[in-house]
Amino acid sequence: MTKINLKAGMKNSTLIITTVLAVVMVSAFRLNRKANLFILGDSISLQYGSYLEGMLKSDFTISRKGSQEAAMKNLDVPIDANGGDSRMVLSYLGTRMNDTSFHPDVMLLNCGLHDIKRNPTTRQIAVDSNEYRQNLEIIYGMLKSRKVAVYWVRTTEVIDSVHAEKSKAFSRFSADVDQYNRIADAACKKYNVPEIDLYTFTRKFSNDRFADHVHYVPKVSQQQAQYIAGILNDWKKQSFK
Repeated sequence: MTKINLKAGMKNSTLIITTVLAVVMVSAFRLNRKANLFILGDSISLQYGSYLEGMLKSDFTISRKGSQEAAMKNLDVPIDANGGDSRMVLSYLGTRMNDTSFHPDVMLLNCGLHDIKRNPTTRQIAVDSNEYRQNLEIIYGMLKSRKVAVYWVRTTEVIDSVHAEKSKAFSRFSADVDQYNRIADAACKKYNVPEIDLYTFTRKFSNDRFADHVHYVPKVSQQQAQYIAGILNDWKKQSFK
């Protein structure tokens, strides 16, 4: 009887040890596996994107909508990797929802600067506030249905006088940035989407942070990338346990 109990105990111990080892191996695999990051954003994301890729290359595989090189040729024109306004982002994601190859672990998402473009003569805005709100809510709903983790990047600032001096083709205004950020904040809260406050982070830099009407000098883009990389690395540590 004692021998039988001893054998049973040894068998149970072996099973427990095997189970623990299996859990440890799975956890180690998850921690070592690269996470799939998809970046869909405006021209600001193109600027910090190259730095971000270098910072995350050991832990993330990074994809975009199209060619970053082509999109960088004119940052004001939303083509290729430039996600453009919320209407364009919604249209693009709508085409990817039934694509089985589209399964990022996490998405870095932003749109806003192209939405608030105004005709300099009529002041007609590209995407009005009601449509912007509706577009974001549909976007968040689609991604939630696909169980894609999302980080929303708040739209960066516009200084009216700087933009007016350096851009004649279209106008942007600080008041619109503030309004559209509030709309995005509310949508993020509704859909439980965490935000990366690049707006507040970037305002701390000196007045020479701008390279033109809204884009930043390389040293600022690099700092933005470091800020975002820290958040994404923390996400991976928590999500890939």
